[in-house]
Amino acid sequence: MSPVDILQSFLRLHVPQGCKIELFQAWEEIIVTPHQGGAHEDVVARFARTVAREAAGDLYVSTHKGLITPTGRFIPDATVAPVGRFRGQEPWSPPTGVALVLEITSTNPLKEREPKRLGYAAAGIPCYLLADRDEGRVTLFTEPENGDYTALVETGFGRTIDLPAPFSFALDTAPLR
Repeated sequence: MSPVDILQSFLRLHVPQGCKIELFQAWEEIIVTPHQGGAHEDVVARFARTVAREAAGDLYVSTHKGLITPTGRFIPDATVAPVGRFRGQEPWSPPTGVALVLEITSTNPLKEREPKRLGYAAAGIPCYLLADRDEGRVTLFTEPENGDYTALVETGFGRTIDLPAPFSFALDTAPLR
């Protein structure tokens, strides 16, 4: 199948409620992920509450926003953007204005560690926060340039990681575990 055929097939798919569907163009793969369950949802909810309470800017956390990147179509565990950014948008949108995406590793951590990181960087998303439960660490990737992030800060769960503007606060990583 050509990349165009794969994209057209992807856009025509109907998935069961609660499932997430993503397109990894580099792998020429469509991945359907089942509902992640309570622990995963708890981590995302805690992150969203923290952003709402601590961020310097007026930001909204979406948990179901499909983003179009140069390397695929991904639905991050959390997408942070200015309030109203996605109002009236299609289910799949360019990530213009997105300040940060959060991914929490699950059954296939390799997709979060590299292909999604490269896609988010190629799309110019300023911050990619990866909570890698298998590796026991949180990594903040910043400064996207030429299809990858040029800066990163890593820490173990339970420590803080400084989020840049428009967040401008130290994120406690313990709840991301």
